[in-house]
Amino acid sequence: MLLLDLGTVAPRERVEAFRHALTDSMVPNEIVHEEPPTGIHARMELWQVGDLNLFATRNSGFEVRRNERHVRHHRSRPVVSVSLQPAGLHRAEVAGRRSLLGPDDICVFHELSPRTYGWSGDAASQSVMFDMNRLDVPVDLVVRASLQLRASPMYGLVLQHLRGLWRDPGALEADPGAPALASATTDLVRALLLSAAHVEETDTVRSAMDDTLLTRITGYARRHLADRDLTPGRIAAEHAISVRRLYLLLSEAGISLEQWLIAERLTKAQQMLASPRYDRLTVAAVSARCGFSSPSHFSRRFQAAFGQSPSDWRRYRDSGPLGDDSGLGGGATDGPVFRAGRSDGV
Repeated sequence: MLLLDLGTVAPRERVEAFRHALTDSMVPNEIVHEEPPTGIHARMELWQVGDLNLFATRNSGFEVRRNERHVRHHRSRPVVSVSLQPAGLHRAEVAGRRSLLGPDDICVFHELSPRTYGWSGDAASQSVMFDMNRLDVPVDLVVRASLQLRASPMYGLVLQHLRGLWRDPGALEADPGAPALASATTDLVRALLLSAAHVEETDTVRSAMDDTLLTRITGYARRHLADRDLTPGRIAAEHAISVRRLYLLLSEAGISLEQWLIAERLTKAQQMLASPRYDRLTVAAVSARCGFSSPSHFSRRFQAAFGQSPSDWRRYRDSGPLGDDSGLGGGATDGPVFRAGRSDGV
């Protein structure tokens, strides 16, 4: 069932329509929106599979903040939401711990616990809502488990099961086996929460929790290359670690953060200059979109990395074999290689 399509709502009424749909389908929250040039957008859908509600949304950047006051005004039958992040990099904060969530993560929130959740740019979320009493797991246990889900040996199994629910929720909704599927899903999620909550904080568990940290850090940095204030302090704070630990983690992976950021920004600029889609942008505009402090600094860096000026690279695309950007790659390994060391201002 379609709950909301902001494309059919007048721009001046979209914020209130979004709030109304999210509040009605979920719980009271404080909602803060990003303001993209085209205005906020959202499409929300809801399915019922047995006694489970499946809620999906794809929308522009926003943040939902749920505090103690909101918790006190919960619905008569509170829920536990278990969500996947099929698009975008999501931010969450529970019990003072921040995390970034991607397509391989399961995110769990209990309605009776404060939290912050959201994303920047266009992204999507798929949530399964479990009645708190039916799930029968205490609030504190849900919160503890949500912070270390990957420590459970059941994590991969439950992740695959949840992904299966979203392949065709409409077909599942109408299937006569839906009540049994809902019951099995509830049992699986309960088992995951109990397993994760009772895993001891050993070196093995900490390793399991940290094995995606580097990937999340580099993913976050790539999404924010246009931000000139993408500092080590900001990156570390977003991942709830110290700057010292950030540099140690990157050093162990053979990465110099400042030089890696330059390489990523130059690779992004190379791709944009090679793509006809960005022909309307000047070289200075490309420079700004890739997070460089000035066009002249960008041009010097580009010339040093690729042996051509940005303008010459774009002209070469039009007259040479670069016809499109299909062969330019997208990661640091495809871009220019730099020696370790600090930059002179990205």
